[in-house]
This record gives sequence, C-alpha cells and structure tokens, in this order.
Amino acid sequence: MITMNLGQVKAGMEVGIKSIPDGPAKIGLIRMGITEGTRVICKLNIPSGPVVLRYNRHEVAIGRKLAESITVE
Repeated sequence: MITMNLGQVKAGMEVGIKSIPDGPAKIGLIRMGITEGTRVICKLNIPSGPVVLRYNRHEVAIGRKLAESITVE
C-alpha cells in the first residue's frame, strides 16, 4: 500500500485512515466517527482549501492543514 497524507488524495479515491495526530482535532474527528482504520472516500479536494470526505452516508470537510497531518493508505 502507498502511504500519503490526506491532502494528497484525489477526488474519487477511497483510502483508510492510518494515523491522526494527537490533540483537539483528533478528539473532534473521533466524535464525528473518523478514527484510525476508518475507510473514507474523497469527494472533493480543493487546492489550498478543505478536503471533503464521505463515510457512512456522512460528508465532512477537513481543513487543509489538518488534512496534511493525517496519514492514509
């Protein structure tokens, strides 16, 4: 498997969350149901903007800085 950060994922790709940095953002993502091991589909990746993810019939926008700190494969 190829490892990259969430900011590098292209629209339409399905990836698994490998690691999320500790801190308030991790707690927020866990509350939304996104944890290590969650499979997500990138709906939209706006250059210099958010990454929109779809999982379990939910869509969520992740800010660029946070997206670039999340490792996926």
